[in-house]
Amino acid sequence: MTDTDVLIAGAGPVGLTAALELSRRGVGCRLVDRLPKRLPYAKAVGIQPRTIEIWDRMGVARAALDAAVPLRGQLTYVNGTEQGRMEMSLPPEVPYGFAALPQYETERILEERLACFGNRIERGTELLSFTQDADGVTGRLRTSDGEETEIRSRFLVGCDGAHSVVRKTLGLSFEGGALPEEYMLADVEVDWDLAPGWTVRAMHRDPGGAVDDILVCIPLPGRYRYRMSMLVPPELSLRDRPEAVDAVTHGLETGPAPRLEHVQAVLDRLSPRPTTASAMRWSSVFRISHRIVDRYGEGRVFVAGDAAHIHPPTGAQGMNTGIQDACNLAWKLALATQGVARPGLPASYDAERRPVGQEVVGRTLRHSAQGIQADPDDPLTVGLREAQLLIAYPDSPLVEPGPAAGPGPAAGERAPDCGGLLDPLANFPLRLYDVLRERDHVLLLYADRADGAKGFDELAGTARRMAHGRLACYCVLPEHEDAGPLSLPVLRDGRGEFRERYGTGGSNAFLVRPDGYLGARVSPAGPGPLSAALARVFAG
Repeated sequence: MTDTDVLIAGAGPVGLTAALELSRRGVGCRLVDRLPKRLPYAKAVGIQPRTIEIWDRMGVARAALDAAVPLRGQLTYVNGTEQGRMEMSLPPEVPYGFAALPQYETERILEERLACFGNRIERGTELLSFTQDADGVTGRLRTSDGEETEIRSRFLVGCDGAHSVVRKTLGLSFEGGALPEEYMLADVEVDWDLAPGWTVRAMHRDPGGAVDDILVCIPLPGRYRYRMSMLVPPELSLRDRPEAVDAVTHGLETGPAPRLEHVQAVLDRLSPRPTTASAMRWSSVFRISHRIVDRYGEGRVFVAGDAAHIHPPTGAQGMNTGIQDACNLAWKLALATQGVARPGLPASYDAERRPVGQEVVGRTLRHSAQGIQADPDDPLTVGLREAQLLIAYPDSPLVEPGPAAGPGPAAGERAPDCGGLLDPLANFPLRLYDVLRERDHVLLLYADRADGAKGFDELAGTARRMAHGRLACYCVLPEHEDAGPLSLPVLRDGRGEFRERYGTGGSNAFLVRPDGYLGARVSPAGPGPLSAALARVFAG
């Protein structure tokens, strides 16, 4: 007997994402967090385009766009001289740009959406310990009044941060180290005349060329409001204080908070324009480590976000990576709890997401030392990678190998958006992401001629049965092709963008996963490879 399907420890953006993705699929979950209320800190603020695509699928993109501000690029200054601008531009087919949103706003948006499904955060409730067996997990919780209770769940997800109880109890290694520098963060307003929407990176180099002072300013919603980070002055250093010693030194520290005069002193040294800081909302000293677990879970227990990987904040990769961890894991746990998953499906989470975490930790460590501008790849590739649009799972055990690389995405790669899709009942064109929104697996069957779609109804029926009904199917045809007697819903490729983005020809089947990656690309469309792809996910 279980009390809930999934227990989630930690209600930051990662835990909220996991809870929302489970709740909107009808899976019972409880989300606990030891804090009595949401912290009003703009800690993680950078939102990557790929995260907004995932939020689109979850139904929260509009709320996020309304609350965020665009990030246009980075201005770099060395010893007071501008060194150039790095514009954060992406190809026009990418639907969303780079954005900044304070973490407390991200949490608010996700929490409000979670409430739409009748779920909420259990505040002031801490996971103390747990044990697991073949059938489930038994956890021990402590509430704010000190009462301890036992809870039985089928799965446990630790989104409980860098000092994760779940990770420690599982005995996962967390190899890495700490950077020697200490930094301070501050949320302030300034009165300079720099263009809005640009991140500012100002450095001082000594005569030998080494950076000995740094200021990084990230725009926030509000008039000339920034989240600033800079080196800690000696009087605020926590390095030699015993209370600061921890096996994992990462994140905000307890101790004296930086005051406005500390921030002003750095601005006086490094700001590219004379300016005065004011309206400080919060500040803190923080340390940075780089670590990753040896595995993302064991048995029925998993870790995600900072519980699994921590690294320098360069490029705003951490929270975004954690949100995508949670999205990847949640749809698999949903199928497992509903009894329709192939045995071992949740274990694919480690195979898919740990290589992503390893790459992010290594890249952010390099960029923290050398700057993103020092990346040897061309600017377009750098931009797409920072936007997390190049993440792919070609070696995943869930991905059905497809044809050799050619035009369009391969199996395991992100399913791109496209516009100009025409629905016979809509008097306006649709985006593909409109069709995918709040869906799970979606099968897109394309034919460049109507007679190529004759077997699509039968193919879709077989696919739906294999997916236990958890599959939406569409036929996509060129604009002027007659669909004939198909019972499938038909979308017409009014501007040819689907054909162009997906590299179609003849007949093709594209299996889009709940997290927006292709589980299979089958050319020509047929039951064999498609059935094999579905069998990798669903129980027979």
